[in-house]
Amino acid sequence: MLGTAETIDGGFADPVFDAQSVFKALMDAMARPGNILPVRTLATPPAPLSATAAAVALTLCDHDTPLWLDEALAGSTAVRSWLAFHTGAPLADAPGEAAFALVADPIGLTSLADFARGSQEYPDRSTTLILQVDALIGDAGAPNLLFLEGPGIQTTATLAVSPLPENFLPEWQDNRARFPRGVDTVLAASGAIACLPRTVKIREA
Repeated sequence: MLGTAETIDGGFADPVFDAQSVFKALMDAMARPGNILPVRTLATPPAPLSATAAAVALTLCDHDTPLWLDEALAGSTAVRSWLAFHTGAPLADAPGEAAFALVADPIGLTSLADFARGSQEYPDRSTTLILQVDALIGDAGAPNLLFLEGPGIQTTATLAVSPLPENFLPEWQDNRARFPRGVDTVLAASGAIACLPRTVKIREA
């Protein structure tokens, strides 16, 4: 049986202040796609959930937001119990039922088309993906560089994401073409985030 301490330890020390800090970073990152913004280590969740992804989940998820977990996270009783205690979010059985989706294995990510994309009348009823990644690099000389264009970007932004989910770019093109419907994505690396709102155009170098 999972210990009580393992379930309740590792949340925000100051829930209001910490959530405000992460929320500000998220809003800034969504407004400026591709920008890499720091996020302090504010949570210590059980593995394989990362500290940064956990902080994003604690900030965004609550009892009204169904949360989908990929296989790596759903298979951990410790992760499920920790998220339930700290967010109260019910677990969604399928990606299309989720307001938020936590993914620890980006390479194995299911198709973006499997997630909720909202409707023309209610485009906000879509899934926001929170992808754990190993690294985010904004240097124009980085390998596997992506070029981003769209609202919030003056000309072109550059971002390298490691690892990037399989078939992500063609699926993202389809996702963007469905605007105002579509999913938004938060990329969570160690101590940093970057965001890809559904409006952004992505192409390889």
